[in-house]
Amino acid sequence: MSLTEIIVIVIAGIFVGFINTLSGGGSVISLSLLLILGLPANIANGTNRISIFFQTLSSVSSFTRQKMFDNMRPVWLGIPATIGAVLGAYLAVDVETKVIEIAMSVAMVIMLFFLFYKPDKWLKENHKMLSGPLKWWQLLIFFAVGFYGGFIQVGVGYFLLMSLVLGVGYDLVKANAVKNLIVFFYAIFALLVFLIDGKVNYLYGLILSAGSICGALIASYLAVKKGAGFIRAVIVLSVILTILQVSGLVNFTSMLKGIL
Repeated sequence: MSLTEIIVIVIAGIFVGFINTLSGGGSVISLSLLLILGLPANIANGTNRISIFFQTLSSVSSFTRQKMFDNMRPVWLGIPATIGAVLGAYLAVDVETKVIEIAMSVAMVIMLFFLFYKPDKWLKENHKMLSGPLKWWQLLIFFAVGFYGGFIQVGVGYFLLMSLVLGVGYDLVKANAVKNLIVFFYAIFALLVFLIDGKVNYLYGLILSAGSICGALIASYLAVKKGAGFIRAVIVLSVILTILQVSGLVNFTSMLKGIL
């Protein structure tokens, strides 16, 4: 591995950690890079889980220090998400690149719709929903989102934010913190599935993680300090960039390939 490759992977990791912590879709960058470096789609998918684990561990630690978790509700939401993620990860060990691209496209379209449909819903906490007990359908939603996250991971942050804001009642700042906690829960088990199946490149995964930890720490600090408006702006930007890549209007994969 050349020094240029190491630098590019670390820089990509910083962007991935920042984007994933504040919104989602950062795995578009990391998966594209890992594929360029010659990893098969299923191994790239598994290797990316190392970065996801370390970046969420870092962001959750930062959010905890900033006192963003005040009850056990995120844990109860994380349980069905983790069960779904493990099942999804078992299916994902043989996933093809085309399936990832289709899933990304669907995720982006859905997210854009909800971002611009009654945007005030993202900024205010729904006290009525948060004060009541969790419903069975809420747990089912997080099982489904967890399944998607275990299967592909790309764009799962968008679905989690939608579920936490519109389905549970969190404001966008608190939802962002809880999203990272839930991803951390299931990232542990999803990574184990790929490790057991031998679908992980440790060297690439750890180098990518070095950058993603830095990006996650910066993003988690800014999320609390800047508030919901800042997070929403980052989400809109990351969604647009992802759509440009998936639609072929801008080919970030070719840009990365040119650098390497």
